[in-house]
Amino acid sequence: MSEGAVKVAIVGTGVIGAGWATHFLAQGFAVTATDPADGAESRLREWIDNSWSAVERLGLANGASRENLTFTTDVGTAVRHADFIQESGPERLAVKHALIADIESAAEADAIIASSSSGLSVSEMQVGARHPERIVLGHPFNPSHIIPLVEVGGGRLTSPENVAKAMTFYAATGKKPIRIDKEVKGHIANRLQVALWQEAISLVQRGVASVEAIDAAIAYGPGLRWALLGPFLNLHASGGPGGVTHVLQHLGPAQREWAKDLGRYPENDDYIDSIAKGVDAELAPYDFTEMLCQRDQLLIELLEAKRNLSQIP
Repeated sequence: MSEGAVKVAIVGTGVIGAGWATHFLAQGFAVTATDPADGAESRLREWIDNSWSAVERLGLANGASRENLTFTTDVGTAVRHADFIQESGPERLAVKHALIADIESAAEADAIIASSSSGLSVSEMQVGARHPERIVLGHPFNPSHIIPLVEVGGGRLTSPENVAKAMTFYAATGKKPIRIDKEVKGHIANRLQVALWQEAISLVQRGVASVEAIDAAIAYGPGLRWALLGPFLNLHASGGPGGVTHVLQHLGPAQREWAKDLGRYPENDDYIDSIAKGVDAELAPYDFTEMLCQRDQLLIELLEAKRNLSQIP
């Protein structure tokens, strides 16, 4: 695919699909979006308008314009001439199968179909597909028009060439694609988040700390380092001249003991009310909408700063 000639279709225009549409428009592509929900087009255009200043700050490609968006309620019309199709429908396997069938009824045989699925495997989604070799995972991270990460992988029937094409395409649009070498539920980033959430919920349930204290522990502690370097490089930096080997040798026994005491994810929903009350208490002094706006501004400033640092991966 030559970048300038690529036509992108967005199937599903919820928060993730809208973020993808904004990102691809900012990259100068012609984007056709589809969603059957009442009012979907107006919501999408409003979402893009509200998010455009963010992508302007990140940098627009030549020819980038919100006017390059076309909307239709018909999936076939949306994908008929697309080179790259980003599917962001509901996270239910039956829905994914139906969407893929609709897409394949009209799409070119060599058009890549990338799913934004946050947990379903490509192997599950490509069952019954006419051209399963071109179905890949393209899982973004919210807000998807700002955060660069995209998890890319294939299923049992996906061709390695199409996974490579998807990696190349995403990278060319300014994303940071990482390749998943083996399918696993929840992919990579969500599994890492769940591991943290599991222990955070457990600490609240065990009375160790409040919701607010746990949020502060991450936001004003390791979360600051994690925004710059990943867990292994941060561990390496903690080891002085001995690096990660020294840290693991020195702290390994203690970490194994801590690991034995980690909590398990609750078996039922009884915990939800206490967590929700804790979140409400933490948010009481703030305007959450404005908080998210300020979060997005800081994300952009961080990304701008990282771009100017040659020794940050």
